[in-house]
Amino acid sequence: MREEDLEVALKVVIVGNGGVGKSSMIQRYCKGTFTRDYKKTIGVDFLERQIEVDGEEVRLMLWDTAGQEEFDAITKAYYRGAQACVLAFSTTDRDSFEAAHSWKLKVENECGEIPTVIVQNKIDLIDQSVVNPEEAELLARALGCRLVRTSVKEDLNVSAVFRHLAQRCLAELRDPREEDCAPEDYFSVRPPAMHHNALSISAFSPSHASKNHNGTIVLQPHKHKKKKNVLRNACRIL
Repeated sequence: MREEDLEVALKVVIVGNGGVGKSSMIQRYCKGTFTRDYKKTIGVDFLERQIEVDGEEVRLMLWDTAGQEEFDAITKAYYRGAQACVLAFSTTDRDSFEAAHSWKLKVENECGEIPTVIVQNKIDLIDQSVVNPEEAELLARALGCRLVRTSVKEDLNVSAVFRHLAQRCLAELRDPREEDCAPEDYFSVRPPAMHHNALSISAFSPSHASKNHNGTIVLQPHKHKKKKNVLRNACRIL
């Protein structure tokens, strides 16, 4: 098989409190749809979408996890093997903002340190905000993550979240020493138009092979990558 025929598969977990818009985010990204009706995720849901990043075909496998505490025992098993993480909180939910550091810790306990984006969703409701911009920026710096402000309803910056994570992981695949860009570098622009070529299936156990027989390269997290001591700082500021 030729190298140009290989595909990169990237497992991304989406975490955060219930009701912040995690399911709506991946529905918007993968299917281009949005609904106002809130339906609690039971355990884990799965969607995927294939995109092109820097000339590479990347298959994003998006794992939408329940945000309620009663599902912790189920969902944490699906963090394992993830190469990237979206950590979401809501502009109108103070509790979800204050829980961000604990969500990052849960993922790191299972995956180690992986590329992570903090998403402040529902910025279309900024007039009802209970989190000021400086607080969100301080949280992102403390956790060493990029902050992206989104509106799933308005389809603002949703694609930018996943494209950034794909670029980060490709950079690490090419050069494991590659570091994230400065956490103070924030997105504020509308992402490019979407291509709705997604497939929805039920949750399943992911493959951990580095290369599958069908030519898919599955990125593996760096097992020995040194963790940044940022969670203690996050707890201090919240």
